[in-house]
Amino acid sequence: MDRLLQHLWQRRGPLACLLWPLSVLFGSLAALRRTLYRWGWLASHGVPAVVVVVGNVVAGGAGKTPVVMALVRHLQRRGLAPAVVARGHGRHSRILHLLGPDSTAAEAGDEPLLVHRATGAPVAVASRRVEAARAVLAARPATRVIVCDDGLQHLALRRDITVCVFGAGGIGNGWLLPAGPLREPWPRPADLLLTHGALPPGTPTAMPAWTVHRRLADHAVRADGGRVPLADLAGKPLRALAGIAQPAAFFAMLRAAGLTLVHTEALPDHHAFQNYDFDSNAGSHGAGQLLICTEKDAVKLWQHHPEALAVPLELDIPTDFLARFDALVDAKLSSPHGHPIA
Repeated sequence: MDRLLQHLWQRRGPLACLLWPLSVLFGSLAALRRTLYRWGWLASHGVPAVVVVVGNVVAGGAGKTPVVMALVRHLQRRGLAPAVVARGHGRHSRILHLLGPDSTAAEAGDEPLLVHRATGAPVAVASRRVEAARAVLAARPATRVIVCDDGLQHLALRRDITVCVFGAGGIGNGWLLPAGPLREPWPRPADLLLTHGALPPGTPTAMPAWTVHRRLADHAVRADGGRVPLADLAGKPLRALAGIAQPAAFFAMLRAAGLTLVHTEALPDHHAFQNYDFDSNAGSHGAGQLLICTEKDAVKLWQHHPEALAVPLELDIPTDFLARFDALVDAKLSSPHGHPIA
């Protein structure tokens, strides 16, 4: 279904045109909601920390979580004690959960669990992100910056800095949901823009924008935290699976790294793996194949298949982007003056 929608949203074909009236209704309701927040008829809550929202205007994966992890690590290097809040897509509960060493993807969602394990930063998930922010501040009072993974349209939590992220697909056909992929019209205000491809049509020339590139790490990670150089996997028969928004891109990077993929399996984004049976899915030629996946998949898959190897995706963020980001953060830390709503 995800792949079907992504194909539908890339052009203004007959089905998209049929859905267009619903997108007009969706856009009207979204605009009314933003107006109610702007006028104060719907409450927007601030917290005593700088809030950075990393989000997008397109439904589906845009590479937000790798950006979140990169910014968290950058803030940690600066000694600013960042924390992360998220809704926790795909988890089995809607209650507030502060992640700990025993947290599972079912409790927290796969992406928040990955962020917590990969960075060591405190992470809280809740349906209302302001509750997650308050919880993480209560648990870690030294927190100075809160990074919100997704939530560009979640206006109940006031934000100080917005980072809008676009995947390689840009804005697709440029229509709102459900006729197109847009959650809200583009362009929209944003402090910083990161894109994995060309700038989306209509992007203001004055908007600060940078291109980022994802690449594979030079190693895979075992369930026990040990590393296996990718060079050691060259020539070995590998079975690759990916439950992410763009699995084909992950497989292409593995092949470009010189790995031999005997079989690939593209699964739905946020696939849970509770009932995944490697032996039956491997087919008649599965014997002797090593199982390889993304880090996002591994936080769930390792519970059932600890022999799997996870290959991290690393993000190259331009240094001038980080300099601009630091300037915005420092300005808010030195003289906070409220949070804009949009």
